[in-house]
Amino acid sequence: MTGTQAETTAEPKASARPWRTWLLEGLSEQSARHPGPHGTPPAEHKGHTWWRVMCLTGVDYFSTLGYQPGIAALAAGLLSPLATLVLLALTLGGALPVYRRVAKESPHGEGSIAMLERLLPWWAGKLFVLVLLGFAATDFMITITLSAADASAHVVENPFAPGWLHGENLWITLALIAALGAVFLKGFKEAIGIAVVLVGVYLTLNLVVLTDAVWHVATKPVVVSNWWDAMTAEHSSPLAMIGVAMLVFPKLALGMSGFETGVAVMPQVRGDASDTFENPAGRIRDTRKLLTTAAVIMSCFLLVSSLATTILIPTDEFKAGGQANGRALAYLAHQNLGEAFGTVYDVSTIAILWFAGASATAGLLNLVPRYLPRYGMAPEWTRAVRPLVLIFTAIAFFITAWFNANVDAQSGAYATGVLVLMLSAAFASTVAVHRRGRPRAAIGFGVITAVFAYTLVTNVIERPDGIKIALLFIIGILVTSFASRVHRAFELRAAEVTFDRKALMVIDECAKAGPIRVIANEPQERDMAEYRSKEYSQREATHIPGGGPVLFLEVTVPNSSDFSGDVSVHGVQHHAVRILRVVGPVVPNTIAAVLLEVRDRTGKVPHAYFNWTEGHPLSHLLRFLVFGDGEVAPVTREVLRRAEPDPARRPRIHVG
Repeated sequence: MTGTQAETTAEPKASARPWRTWLLEGLSEQSARHPGPHGTPPAEHKGHTWWRVMCLTGVDYFSTLGYQPGIAALAAGLLSPLATLVLLALTLGGALPVYRRVAKESPHGEGSIAMLERLLPWWAGKLFVLVLLGFAATDFMITITLSAADASAHVVENPFAPGWLHGENLWITLALIAALGAVFLKGFKEAIGIAVVLVGVYLTLNLVVLTDAVWHVATKPVVVSNWWDAMTAEHSSPLAMIGVAMLVFPKLALGMSGFETGVAVMPQVRGDASDTFENPAGRIRDTRKLLTTAAVIMSCFLLVSSLATTILIPTDEFKAGGQANGRALAYLAHQNLGEAFGTVYDVSTIAILWFAGASATAGLLNLVPRYLPRYGMAPEWTRAVRPLVLIFTAIAFFITAWFNANVDAQSGAYATGVLVLMLSAAFASTVAVHRRGRPRAAIGFGVITAVFAYTLVTNVIERPDGIKIALLFIIGILVTSFASRVHRAFELRAAEVTFDRKALMVIDECAKAGPIRVIANEPQERDMAEYRSKEYSQREATHIPGGGPVLFLEVTVPNSSDFSGDVSVHGVQHHAVRILRVVGPVVPNTIAAVLLEVRDRTGKVPHAYFNWTEGHPLSHLLRFLVFGDGEVAPVTREVLRRAEPDPARRPRIHVG
């Protein structure tokens, strides 16, 4: 099957119902290589400057200012600034170097998951990727629900909000998620332009709020003394404070979100005119600028906001029901700068939190089409955007209802997803530099990996909700993936079949002599005696007419965990023996694809000859699903039956 035929097959039929055509708009075989709506810039432009792309990732990263200071105060209490310092050290000294390395190793937006996929062969690599996708789904889905929940908190707590909105956080959150889904269903364009405006306004307003907070602290030094006295009264010594801060900082880990999205949208970065696909040096350099600038900006804001909110806001206000719960900086904006400015700040916060969900949705839309359909572990329609949007929206509804739109309750799940992705990125970076013969860098990345592992384990122990949600995603992905793989097992699974010059020559020679007769052969010695013996036994068992030439077809499966791929057919001729040698992901489906392509080239329906295989049918089915062979003849026939509905044009299968 050629690439053109595959694209035609995958496109929705013009006669399909309008809603189906709209739902599957953009679905084609070519989307197998399309990483999502924000993974690759459209052909009509060459990307954006790095600082504009930073704003697209920043709607996720910077929006955590809306809830991070409040969560930090709840987790670490008076030690929140010290715990934040530990977090910033891990961000700048750990996460930033790791993702700078990921940007170099994976410059086309694949991220750390693709780096790890290359480390493990066969099914182990696929299973590992599926597990990581479960954690990535946790990260992105909780980003959507937590951000919307925090946006609803800003709506409800605003003094100008109608009374009937109070206590309706759940329904407001669901409405925001539904609106987000509706935007993606319509078509999500010009995302970067919107992100630049939102990030610029939001950071400016936060700068105003924090500058005013610093002024209040500077003009009232007694508040600093009160905070310090209270902190030293709780802890016996500075060393004890540092120790406790290091123990509680894992609860603040959600403040490191955004790095994975930063490398996922790398193809949007313009880079240099001299960049090539093999060596996009300019894109790598500018993406590193993007990551570094975002990390430095966020670190400054987090540290100052943690100090300001801890010193200026009463402790009880951070607790559930308090006015600063989930909205610490908004509390300062209203208290110190007036209700009008506070309302403007609320609107800006609601907008960027809502758009953070858009960034997370884009991340999901980049991940799923990149992996699951390629593995055969999702239906073809998951290459289309709109069906996925409906699925993600439904899952977000469920999670929101599960947590009752509570920001604090979701923070553990959010941190778990973020930390697993960072741990995987750190481990992948360690392996990458080790393989390049850089032992010092490998030790450094190894230490970072150990720190992330400790942070993750601590977070899971203290807040197990995160791992529970992640396990639900992992189980759901594994079950649906393998069910899809089994369901799609009898597809052709060959994106494109190409023949080399020798293969075309032997096919044309056989076509001139009469019907094309193909003997499926599992090669062993590959000598003349093997081929003569195989031809004789097949002529006797299946009554191949004498005198006519035959073609031997041999399929080699290097990796049976691959679902599909391009198939190249190489021709070989030893004396009077004509052989087609093929490398494919699975034997019967590859044979079927080659037979159909031979038919289309010659205009003659080929005849294929097989031997029955001894053994139990169930064991052969398992071998087919896992190893790509099994009982080849009946599976080949079934694949052909589904691929070619016209029996008169269907290649003939003979078994003896």
